[in-house]
Amino acid sequence: MDKVKIRRFEPADQDGVATLIVSIQNEEFGIAITAEDQPDLQEIPEFYQRDSGDFWVAEAPDGEVVGTIALRDIGDGAAALRKMFVHPEHRGARGLARALLDTLLAHARALKLSRIYLGTTDRFLAAHRFYARNGFALIDHTLLPPTFPRMMVDTRFYALTL
Repeated sequence: MDKVKIRRFEPADQDGVATLIVSIQNEEFGIAITAEDQPDLQEIPEFYQRDSGDFWVAEAPDGEVVGTIALRDIGDGAAALRKMFVHPEHRGARGLARALLDTLLAHARALKLSRIYLGTTDRFLAAHRFYARNGFALIDHTLLPPTFPRMMVDTRFYALTL
């Protein structure tokens, strides 16, 4: 992982998180969305770091945020995987995406969560393959719990039983 460190989100990470996520959404995938369109990015501790949820960043040696992953507690032993983004230069064989997912799954298992759901856009093809390789099953949106925090851009949904 080239000395990238995964750690819990801290308020000082706010700008780096928003910059990474919005740049990938806009520049790489052409999704017209801003940080302001994503209220959870403005309130990470309140939205994610409560109950069984959390938010992690991958920090490069120079302090740049190069990856994110979040877990939102949605009740009844379930959670939503959100905001999984990895800077293009840190993808692939470097293993950062897998390390972020492993961090989230270890946390979920330690708290005895039973199921993790996620939503993504049909444009994130590499993400679809990544989730499938890591045990997530494609599900119909009608199988999502009513508490699942669905985003406007979500068109594909996955679930993992722990």
